Amino acid sequence: MSMHKVLLLAVTCISMFSVSTISQAEVRLPRIFGNHMVLQRDQPIPVWGWADPGENVSVALGSTSVSTVADKDGKWTVKLPAQKIGNPVTLTAKGKNTITFTDVLIGEVWLCSGQSNMEWTVARSNDFEAEKAAANYAKIRHIKIPKVPNGFPQDDVKAEWTTCSPDTVGNYTAVGYFFGRKLHKELDVPIGLINSSWGGTRIDPWTPPVGFSKEPKLAGIFKQVQLTNPANAAYQSTLAAYLKALEAWVASAKTSLKEETALKSPPAYPAAIKPLTSPGSPTTLYNGMIHPLVPFAIRGAIWYQGESNHNEGMLYYNKMKALIGGWREVWKQGEFPFLYVQIAPWQYGSESPGILPLLWEAQNKSLEIPNTGQAVIHDIGNLKDIHPKNKQDVGARLALIALAKTYGKKELVYSGPVFKSLKKEGAKLRVTFDHVGSGLVSRDGKPLNWFEIIGKETDFVPAQAVIDGDSVILSSPKVKEAVAMRFAWHKLAEPNLANKEGLPAAPFRAGKVPDRDWLSLKVDEAKQYKLIYDLDLKNLGQNIKYNYNASPNFSNPFDRIAYFLELQKTGGETQYVYVSMDAFTDDVTRIGVPTLGSKAKFQKKVDNLNVVSNVAGIKTGNGLTGGNIEFWPHNYGPANAKNIPNASASLWDFGDEPSDPSNGYGCMQVHNYEAKQTLFAINHWNSGPTADIGIGNSTGKAHDWTFAYNASQYETKRLRVLVRTK
Repeated sequence: MSMHKVLLLAVTCISMFSVSTISQAEVRLPRIFGNHMVLQRDQPIPVWGWADPGENVSVALGSTSVSTVADKDGKWTVKLPAQKIGNPVTLTAKGKNTITFTDVLIGEVWLCSGQSNMEWTVARSNDFEAEKAAANYAKIRHIKIPKVPNGFPQDDVKAEWTTCSPDTVGNYTAVGYFFGRKLHKELDVPIGLINSSWGGTRIDPWTPPVGFSKEPKLAGIFKQVQLTNPANAAYQSTLAAYLKALEAWVASAKTSLKEETALKSPPAYPAAIKPLTSPGSPTTLYNGMIHPLVPFAIRGAIWYQGESNHNEGMLYYNKMKALIGGWREVWKQGEFPFLYVQIAPWQYGSESPGILPLLWEAQNKSLEIPNTGQAVIHDIGNLKDIHPKNKQDVGARLALIALAKTYGKKELVYSGPVFKSLKKEGAKLRVTFDHVGSGLVSRDGKPLNWFEIIGKETDFVPAQAVIDGDSVILSSPKVKEAVAMRFAWHKLAEPNLANKEGLPAAPFRAGKVPDRDWLSLKVDEAKQYKLIYDLDLKNLGQNIKYNYNASPNFSNPFDRIAYFLELQKTGGETQYVYVSMDAFTDDVTRIGVPTLGSKAKFQKKVDNLNVVSNVAGIKTGNGLTGGNIEFWPHNYGPANAKNIPNASASLWDFGDEPSDPSNGYGCMQVHNYEAKQTLFAINHWNSGPTADIGIGNSTGKAHDWTFAYNASQYETKRLRVLVRTK
């Protein structure tokens, strides 16, 4: 290399070093601070940043100034004394350089977080053109945090504060904006909205590790997070074991190279200690989108999330405790207000209608967490759209809670009716409510709906509901003595109970649902039969484990065989079918699930069907003709091998054909071919939770439930097999 090139390289390196040194010497603040920001009034204001180690840094806000010295890592922080609202001020941070932020307001700052219904913008909400034209609120400010997950806590984000105007409001969080606008109008104070939200996300990634650490039911998640922490002992031991295995592999690789022999692949890096980087992984959105904001002073947080966790039931309450407790722990501002939206009813595909109410129940229970509030929106959702566009009322209801509970306007009614107590009154039930406001009403003037009651001999049935003061009296001619009730317990429930202030009641349930034996309650004939098998279909799998099995010691002759199948989806009604028939075998070991080991294989017509069922469409009665059974452990196709009347040769129904292998898909079906019906089916039992189970005809292409893969949808699934002895 020539001397000229050496000198040029040296100058370049010196220049690069100088630029880097200058950059490190500059006082710098995280970008949550900026022009047009709002700082929280009436509480100390933390300001922090970076500088050279030992550098003197002074921070001034208006006429107030505080100084400090950067620590050995170049970090510094100060706390400005609490401020009152007033004219715009300037925030200045000064060390070897000076940073100045102008048009700074003192007011109320709220963190707005959650998934798509919080991220949903004003531009995509109702009446945008009118909202845009009216959005001249120079004292409402907004900052959108970029959507960046991270495996480790980050110190900064790339974001800027904007001032609300017709040009900017379209990109604001709609719920946050309408919440902040109402506060601004009612309190006459500047409002700062920190929008850290991401559509489709779960609650888990927004939660800091400390939140998970305090919830025993979330210990598995906390362990997962800790394994990715390089300072954790479990991480270090796992990595050490990997390095030891890698060193051994390197040694063997050297030997293989020397001896010219084949070499095995190196050990795989342990997946458990890899950083969590997905936006769906625990803590990643906290690390990338919340931690950079801490400890920026806030009044509180509003939260709209749950759709992505909607099938977790009461576990969501534990996750809410982890999120709220974790945020409060890292912010160190005490139990700041945390206000949230109960998600709206929606279809959620073919999912059981009782799953979503379990999440609503968890959200209700989250009100037990101190200084929280819940906005119920069952009356302003959209059953056809998971993103209801009426965000104006959602934000306003959250603001009502804040005005009443945070800002001391105690005269305001901020909640709809909330369950208080349940009392039996003869055959009826009295449900008493808190938060009745000026009184209970039907918001549409029609009879109260979505109330159900249950008795000792019934399932849940719709109840007649009558308002009586701060109570609702429930009854039904179908229920001799009501013992429990539920309200709006369906994923599509839009109930009409409200208070006169127009706020709707939240879904709930109360009382103890009685244990009932549907077989003895609904089938008198069964009293003449003896139970041989009782099977909880949760035990389906490669090896069938009956809960009760009398077959080994049963030797009495019998002339009829009966099957009773009952199914219940979470929160739904119990469906059942009872079918008895003349005996098709004299071997009691071959009348249960036709596994390969049972040696049961039957494809034949059966006589004298007696059918009892509460499933719509099933033909019931005694002495029915058209009985047919298909019992085998084999695979099978749709060809109508036995020429069963009314059966299809191309669809799986009540006329199919078994095929090899003998230990295959498996079929246990009883049909009424004259009625063109499958009475019940249990197929593919080897697959356990993805077995096919059904009563009546399936609405799919396979009328006999083949390929339904639906067993896991049922909370209750029970089969009993009985015989009538001679």
